[in-house]
Amino acid sequence: MGNKYGYNGAGGGHGGFGGGNMQSLMKQAQQMQQKLQEAQQELEELEVTGAASGGLVEVTCNGKKTVLSVKIKAEACDPDDVEMLEDLVLAAINDAYAKAQAEEDRIMKPFGAMKGLM
Repeated sequence: MGNKYGYNGAGGGHGGFGGGNMQSLMKQAQQMQQKLQEAQQELEELEVTGAASGGLVEVTCNGKKTVLSVKIKAEACDPDDVEMLEDLVLAAINDAYAKAQAEEDRIMKPFGAMKGLM
């Protein structure tokens, strides 16, 4: 016999923290962990491209914000204005990162507060 919550003080009971409820919680935790791993794999495989100045410079990164490639068109290369090219590369990286962050937010939304723990 248990109290009104189903706990009988011996670790068992019906509806308490023992038995089936603990197994159910463990199963849910395992499912959440699997889904989290799948989401992280999706971010790793995701590719987004940021661009600057109408595509003169393009930067591709994955959902984990690792830069995968940088493409610079010849017309962006002015030896008398290297600073402009540096600015274009920086702008393209920031654009790619912003897109990657938006995708990460979308993919990780189901995990809510857990996102900060990763």
